[in-house]
Amino acid sequence: MSKYTPIPTHDVENQVPELGDVNWFETDPTLQSLVETHGGAEHRHTLSAFGATMGAVAQREHGRLANVYPPVLRTFDRFGHRIDEVDFHPSYHRLMTQAKDAGIHSLPWTAQKGGHVAHTAMLYMLTQTEAGICCPLTMTYAGVPTLKHHSDWFAEWGPKVCTASYDQRHLPASEKSSLMLGMAMTEKQGGSDVRANRTQATHLTGDIYTLTGHKWFCSAPMSDGFFTLAHTTKGLTCFLVPRFLPDGSKNRLYIQRLKDKVGNRSNASSEIEYNQTWAVRIGEEGRGVATIIEMVHHTRLDCTTAAVGIMRQSLVQALHHANYRKAFGKRLMEQPLMRHVLVELTLELEAAKAMVFRIAESYDHADNPEEQAFSRLAVAIGKYWTNKRCVPFVGEAMECLGGAGYVEESILPRLYREAPLNGIWEGSGNVICLDVLRTMQKEPNSMKLLMARLSESLGQDPRYDAVFADVARTMKLFTTPEESMWMARWLVEHLGLLLQAHQLLTVGDPIVAEQFCALRLSAQTGSRAFGASKNIDSAVVERILSLCY
Repeated sequence: MSKYTPIPTHDVENQVPELGDVNWFETDPTLQSLVETHGGAEHRHTLSAFGATMGAVAQREHGRLANVYPPVLRTFDRFGHRIDEVDFHPSYHRLMTQAKDAGIHSLPWTAQKGGHVAHTAMLYMLTQTEAGICCPLTMTYAGVPTLKHHSDWFAEWGPKVCTASYDQRHLPASEKSSLMLGMAMTEKQGGSDVRANRTQATHLTGDIYTLTGHKWFCSAPMSDGFFTLAHTTKGLTCFLVPRFLPDGSKNRLYIQRLKDKVGNRSNASSEIEYNQTWAVRIGEEGRGVATIIEMVHHTRLDCTTAAVGIMRQSLVQALHHANYRKAFGKRLMEQPLMRHVLVELTLELEAAKAMVFRIAESYDHADNPEEQAFSRLAVAIGKYWTNKRCVPFVGEAMECLGGAGYVEESILPRLYREAPLNGIWEGSGNVICLDVLRTMQKEPNSMKLLMARLSESLGQDPRYDAVFADVARTMKLFTTPEESMWMARWLVEHLGLLLQAHQLLTVGDPIVAEQFCALRLSAQTGSRAFGASKNIDSAVVERILSLCY
């Protein structure tokens, strides 16, 4: 017996069934393999449980509702008192509770080993359900190393920041069970050039100052404290601005408005004003960028990962549709052109995943100088390249669904709006490329180390060997800063491709590694457009598609 009301003019046929409850971990075999390979095996039970939670239909509905009903700024209460609070839909709080209870923000700092790998796996799965809540979670996770620059505040706030629970109440830190951290760096006139910031800090006593100025982007404005940059007499300095003062009264932090963004609708991003706002100095005076760069270093890992999670959910939707929808007498999955597109999307995703989890492993070994140097360079390369591939990837997946993928009832429009975000936040493409060049100049051993590691895959595939030689030859031609800037995007793109191929050749499926090298490293047979390469081997199509669905 049908649960649907009959339609008198026609029968509803050839429609794709709803994607039911899915375990994002157990249905992703290469995710499981990468977690184990890179040191996160002890977190398998936690990750499986999280995958089941995030992949459930009810949880995915919370993601939809959090976007349909975005946050609302309440500047004043009904009596005219200034309150500066942001109201979120209950679904937003539900998602935050599930994520924080699982320890997505705290495992890197509390686990014996593999914490960053587990965190990366969780973020990859969470993004598939809803990416908007990732920002406050990422800021809280990434803020821990910066908070450690002030031993007293870390002793007081650190345990609550790393607590695996969610406390949404708008109260002083002393009255809450857990805390969230945010960031406010960007100003109107400077953008990514934070040295152009004009916010001024006035010294009061000890490490206490007041700040006056504005911030053009303040992430997660309902956080309990915000890392920010302001000028003292010694230069740009890092500060922590709490929402409440130590005596329990509200700090002079004013939310001017929420940003009306293309995507990321469930997350509140804001503009704020400081007007003699109380703040505590974090780190050495005049060394603000060096202090806060540790936070940026960790947020970039999440920006790299989130893009890959968005790609994976887009592909899941395309594969599910192709398995049921018929056209021209066959299921779409049986149509050669569609299979070609889906195989290339799968290869792109597998390469991105392989790179991301190797980078995450390096964060778990930050006490090793070589791993620290590797992560510094690799995360910038990874952030640039996964996000450059994310937008066309999601667009191609949307096209696989045709018109059905372009309407809001599908998740694809939400993913498409989200796709550019991680390439813009925490350093846009050009900023990232300049950062890679600066690292090459100031820390030349880091590039030597990266090239040495990439050289370990030489001799396994001639196309890899050719690209490696081209990169090495091109870097020797960099004689002036202007010349290196002109070639920066080319260099970072090809380093990203090499890093992906190297990981596949090292720990990936040999079939995937060979096909990826043919697809992305061969000028003769490869193509940047999905489904347009010459030499996808039809004999291995089933094997490749089975990796993702």
